Amino acid sequence: MLNKKTKEPAATGSSTPEPIIKKKRGRKPSKKQYFTADVDAAIKEYLASSNQEERNYIYKNRIHYAFYKLAENLIHTFKFYYTEVDDLEDLKHEVCCFFLEKLDYFKPEKGSKAFSYFSIVGKNYLILYNNNNYKKKKIKADPLAADEDEGVLRQLGRDERKQDIKDFIDYYTDYVDKHMFTLFKKDHDRKVCDAVNILFKRRENLEIFNKKALYIYIREMTGVETPVITKVTKILKKLYRKLYTEYSENGHIKI
Repeated sequence: MLNKKTKEPAATGSSTPEPIIKKKRGRKPSKKQYFTADVDAAIKEYLASSNQEERNYIYKNRIHYAFYKLAENLIHTFKFYYTEVDDLEDLKHEVCCFFLEKLDYFKPEKGSKAFSYFSIVGKNYLILYNNNNYKKKKIKADPLAADEDEGVLRQLGRDERKQDIKDFIDYYTDYVDKHMFTLFKKDHDRKVCDAVNILFKRRENLEIFNKKALYIYIREMTGVETPVITKVTKILKKLYRKLYTEYSENGHIKI
């Protein structure tokens, strides 16, 4: 039975609020959570082993993918696109080889975090590599050809960054679904939060992206006034920035 004023189910005597989203379809864990606790443990096991066969197995099966994704993110985040190789895949593998060379220099017993350590040494390696190749290219290459090459590489970088954002948003919407009742205590706030989260999930099918149109869309979905929508979206925007920072720094977020 519906309450005519609120258009919500009438109270049935239960004090527990009904979740807005009762069930979510499961999704396989994304490989974007690449630098996990298992990777940290694997690095420690690798360093503790004196058996080369065992080391090779640990690296191949538990460490290499994390190094590969870290190299990829460093290249595209900081736009290290001046390269001697024809394919950025080759550059990623060069960085992975560099990480492998540096593995024995990492000292977890000193309290260092593997992700932070390899992010720093990888970035420093790419800065030197990028600067050296930029100087060579500036001397040797035709200016128009160099600009064209750089444009292609930037487009490749944008495409991969778009995929990175897409995967992060999948994690973000999962996080909001799970913590909605903690983030928002009032029912009308949760309605707006749920509507915004649905729009995030359906983002690829949306044809309208300007702020005014989206506010109208949310108001039609929830029946909530604009000031409430504005308040909730500010909270969600702040959460988005916080989680994206965590995702960028650690390679994953805690759902």
